Amino acid sequence: MLREQVISAAELLNAAHYAVVLTGAGISTPSGIPDFRSPNCGLWSGVDPVAVASMYGFRQNPAAFYDWVYPLVSLTIKAVPNAAHVALATLEAQHKIKGIITQNIDTLHTRAGSHLIHELHGQFREATCTHCFKIYDAEPIIMQFLLDRQVPHCPLCGGVIKPNVILFGEQLPVKPFMAAKDMARKADLVLVVGTSLEVAPASELPVLARKNGAKIIIINLEPTHLDSTATLVIHADAANVLPQIVAQMESIHEHDRQQ
Repeated sequence: MLREQVISAAELLNAAHYAVVLTGAGISTPSGIPDFRSPNCGLWSGVDPVAVASMYGFRQNPAAFYDWVYPLVSLTIKAVPNAAHVALATLEAQHKIKGIITQNIDTLHTRAGSHLIHELHGQFREATCTHCFKIYDAEPIIMQFLLDRQVPHCPLCGGVIKPNVILFGEQLPVKPFMAAKDMARKADLVLVVGTSLEVAPASELPVLARKNGAKIIIINLEPTHLDSTATLVIHADAANVLPQIVAQMESIHEHDRQQ
């Protein structure tokens, strides 16, 4: 069953002229980063998301946000790209996909070698002072926070520094989102990997692509509301499936070359 699905996915990707990828938390769980929206991951237990993970809550009590996000930051810093991230970087290098749209903030796509990435929910690469808006390289700030667990403050004005991740109540970054919509409109195939497609507006991008005639491949452990309309659905671990798809595509290419 899985073998036939891998072959079908490889054939669909090989035939596509403008394939794009949408990724969610499920692609990074094999790297040790939990899907922090899931109720059993521990990050939401005993906390009010609006109080700790909204922009309003951050301004009222930044210490509560930093206490809450500490385990996620710690895991993200230690995480390394897994085979699924590497497979997507390979597909980009082989010009089989145009780019990646991701809901993840972990920067693992970048670390795996992908280049064209639209990060809809921000990232831990940079941080910004909420008072003077000075932008900082986040790594030294995060490393210091992991050591002392103190709320970081701007050395220029004393304002609280916030990682460039999107909190509840914040608008998505305009440029990445508009670029993602443009890619979705142009796509003739969208590969959805590791997302339940429950969080708008990212979840609307495959629908936009499908309205323009694109085929949809979904690789996710759990069913999604788009499964019934997708061209192909694979309920499996992306870190297992994507390398197989890449290998199959290379096999097809080698066979064609020898003909």
